[in-house]
Amino acid sequence: MINRYLVPVVIVLAIIFSIRQCGKPQPSGHPRDYAAISKEGILRVATEYNSISFYVDGDTVSGFHYELIQAFARDKGLTTEIIPLMSFEKRLEGLSEGHYDVIACDILATSELKDSLLLTSPITLNKQVLVQRKENGENDSLYIRNQLDLAGRTLHVVKGSPSISRIQNLGNEIGDTIYIKEIDKYGPEQLISMVAHGDIDYTVCDKSIARTAADSIPQIDINTAISFTQFYSWAVSKQSPVLLDSLNTWLNKFQKEKEYRKIYKKYYGKK
Repeated sequence: MINRYLVPVVIVLAIIFSIRQCGKPQPSGHPRDYAAISKEGILRVATEYNSISFYVDGDTVSGFHYELIQAFARDKGLTTEIIPLMSFEKRLEGLSEGHYDVIACDILATSELKDSLLLTSPITLNKQVLVQRKENGENDSLYIRNQLDLAGRTLHVVKGSPSISRIQNLGNEIGDTIYIKEIDKYGPEQLISMVAHGDIDYTVCDKSIARTAADSIPQIDINTAISFTQFYSWAVSKQSPVLLDSLNTWLNKFQKEKEYRKIYKKYYGKK
């Protein structure tokens, strides 16, 4: 499993970009709705490179959100161009500029994001957890035993991540400052690896990603919750309401089918 997220993402991107540049029409610079997407026959998708959303294992491309968006495109007679980006901010920027039609990865449905994006019907339930190294004796001063112990600590998170607002709110709840350092060039699994190797002490990410990483990195602890269980969705531009309706109609139907249950079980276990 660890090799999935240590694969140089630059190599993956280079391959994908070389494929998508071969004589195909390029993005127009503004968000499209479903009619324009259907006319071209290409759905442009931004996702995150991790062991849940999208990853390359040998010569195979896999991932829950990858398989789901491929199924949508197949059913609608579309082909996909899927670009994995580590930066949450870059995904948002690309969506607003029309480089991507959909962000297909776990997006926390916060009120702030609802003000600027259209979010699909809930796709998964998840929560954010603290990732730290396992306790090294009773006097381990770095080990966080509960949320109150986060006072004065520095948490490393992906730049622009929705978890930032939750950490800030948690600081208000415990009545002390929790420092946040945003990291631009790494995704959550790279930050988990940095915790495991002692480069940083703490990061915050979705439990599904942390649990998958913990299967192959036994020195990490993921038992401290940062948030309650919440809904996660995909996102489209506010200029793409028909695309949103198409995704929601399809999701509501597909989530009742055997194929969806099979995909879900493959990445999350029993539903």
